[in-house]
Amino acid sequence: MDRLDSIFSTIRDFLSFSVVDTENINITVGTLLTIIIVLFLVSLLLKLIHRFVTKKLPTEDKNKFVSIFNFLRYLLYLVMVVIVLSSSGVDLTVLLTASAALFVGLGFALQYLFQDIISGIMMILDQSLHVGDIIEVDGKVGRVFEIRLRTTRALTRDDKVVVIPNHIFLTDSIYNYTQNHKMTRESVKVGVAYGSDINLVKQILEQVVKDQEGVLKNPKPFVLFDDFGDSALLFSINFYIRDSFTDPKTKSAIRFAIDAQFRESNITIPFPQRDLHIYQQSPFQKSQVENTSE
Repeated sequence: MDRLDSIFSTIRDFLSFSVVDTENINITVGTLLTIIIVLFLVSLLLKLIHRFVTKKLPTEDKNKFVSIFNFLRYLLYLVMVVIVLSSSGVDLTVLLTASAALFVGLGFALQYLFQDIISGIMMILDQSLHVGDIIEVDGKVGRVFEIRLRTTRALTRDDKVVVIPNHIFLTDSIYNYTQNHKMTRESVKVGVAYGSDINLVKQILEQVVKDQEGVLKNPKPFVLFDDFGDSALLFSINFYIRDSFTDPKTKSAIRFAIDAQFRESNITIPFPQRDLHIYQQSPFQKSQVENTSE
């Protein structure tokens, strides 16, 4: 029994041996061992969480989490070291007071960074956005070609790359043309003069779209008589395509064909006209010029 007590006493003495002993800091061997054990457990816990989170994700998406988990590991390491030192009686008041202003400034600077990263994690986990999706942001249409933890990159129709912070997908309304499927419905609007044969207009619009390459046969295109305009009868031809990214080219080709067919059929596309009426309280004064002869 005395020998066992002697062993425990030796261990206690060893763990309480001061490695660093100053006025405000006293770090013992036991504190160092506690820090090592805690860091090991944190690292093990993060690995388990990483495997659980990325278990059902594609390999490409799994690789995106490597950097974020490395960052979390170092952050948790720092937090755990501070907690262990504080619980061991180390006075960290001087260090924390000196770093308070730095932490406040750093917090403001990293606010949007963490917001983008968290948004990126949510996008990857719930698969709300995929590479190849066609989206509209701030009036610009682009095809997504890369999704990162902080930003998403898309190629616009004029072959420019737009870099989108991921928090925009959570805070703003984003149009995703291909979220449900690749097929989208588009339309081209046109006005014809009053008195035109509207049945002939309907036939021409349907035939033009039917002959246009890239327009789907099913669902079937259809014509809508939209309204009686100020100077024209307003129609729209609605059709379905599979590639919304090339939508402007398809619509342009349809408009060229409509104009050509309307010219052949003597159907007029009118321009806005206004009748101007001038009212006055008294009639115009007509000057009379008298010819005098000498």
